[in-house]
Amino acid sequence: MSEVYDLVVIGGGPGGYVCAIRAAQLGMKVACVEKRGALGGTCLNVGCIPSKALLHATHMYEHASHHMGDLGVAVSGVRLDLPKMMSHKDKVVSDNTGGIEFLFKKNKIAYIKGAGKITAPGTVQVSGAQVQTVQAKNIVIATGSDVMPLPGVAIDEKRIVSSTGGLSLSSVPGKMVVIGAGVIGLELGSVWRRLGAEVTVVEYLDFILPPMDGEIRKQAQRILEKQGMNFRLGYKVTGASTGKKGVSLKLEPSKGGAGETLDADVVLVAIGRRPYTEGLGLESIGVVPDSRGFIAVDHDYQTKVQGVFAIGDVIGGQMLAHKAEEEGVAVAELLAGQSGHVNYGAIPSVVYTDPEIAMVGKTEEQLKADGVAYKVGKFPFTANGRARANNTTDGLVKVLADAKTDRVLGCHIVGAMAGDLIQEVVVGMEFGASAEDIARSSHAHPQLGEAIKEAMLAVDKRPLHI
Repeated sequence: MSEVYDLVVIGGGPGGYVCAIRAAQLGMKVACVEKRGALGGTCLNVGCIPSKALLHATHMYEHASHHMGDLGVAVSGVRLDLPKMMSHKDKVVSDNTGGIEFLFKKNKIAYIKGAGKITAPGTVQVSGAQVQTVQAKNIVIATGSDVMPLPGVAIDEKRIVSSTGGLSLSSVPGKMVVIGAGVIGLELGSVWRRLGAEVTVVEYLDFILPPMDGEIRKQAQRILEKQGMNFRLGYKVTGASTGKKGVSLKLEPSKGGAGETLDADVVLVAIGRRPYTEGLGLESIGVVPDSRGFIAVDHDYQTKVQGVFAIGDVIGGQMLAHKAEEEGVAVAELLAGQSGHVNYGAIPSVVYTDPEIAMVGKTEEQLKADGVAYKVGKFPFTANGRARANNTTDGLVKVLADAKTDRVLGCHIVGAMAGDLIQEVVVGMEFGASAEDIARSSHAHPQLGEAIKEAMLAVDKRPLHI
């Protein structure tokens, strides 16, 4: 008779592998099933990590090529070594995936390579080098998401690429069209723009970055346009044809009107992601995804089937690696009899363009729609001493606080190191901080973080440096 695990996790991405590690820490016998052949999921293999390697490398390249002279550092002869840059990216990925395998061994987690399918509650069939059946008291589905296809635009990962192909181009395209002005489109578009491509972003909506605060979106777009990125907002792509010279896209105004064509050497399709549930055998156990493909769960992340749970992108909400990690930890702790939970009101979101764009909590548009009375505090980086010293004065910090209680409801930043700066506010919101609480906290000088303090002071109309 085969051994029975306390928990089998299907999917070795951020949510799945973190869930497995936390469960093992809590004394459970754990197995993780992953078909990719490498742990870390989309995020580590073809998403967050390789994209950040390229974003950082291209930022350094552009800085050396165009901006170090502004600081009195004369640089000449800067050249791009794209194969070396890609090699660095690949090494970062392999080092990280290897690190997770080490953590599995350290925590005595069984790593089973293959595609997992739930054939009955408590039973997972794994199709890999050989078919095997794994028994478990509990199952967690953490299979993540996949690229959202666009009808009429067939991805071949050569001329028309997804984010996966966009991370591995063998040469810098002369012209790149990015379909979708979300996080992935802007990040990868900025990578190739820095390396010399002429980048045009086509977006169905009339604005970029739909989840972000409206004022921050406008600021970010102005900055990206100043850097050379072109935007065609309010347009939809209805078809694509490839030839020897590249790709020809058919465009139409989203609200109706005459069509036109747009030519490119490479087209990046980045219109979003969809939950990945293919081949999991959900219907056979009575779990039916909704119309968008998401799996419904209760407050403890359990599906309608006892002992079968789901976390991460497959259950919807913010499709973020760290959100999935928090859910993975919560499920493991709940299974161990603890009170795991996730505060969805304090999960940050970051766009790693240059400058970065970060947010946590509510946007001004959401607060208006909800009828919440609020106060606004803003502070520009042009008034921050460290930003001036670093020559990174683009952007601002915007804080939204409850008009009656002063409790921080949201924070939105566009500026250098925004992804790191937002974390102070995340911690504050986790503990129910008011704008006054953060404003009264001493901030080291000179630091970019002083802009957070000043924005909090501005909520009460008493900033010190503007």
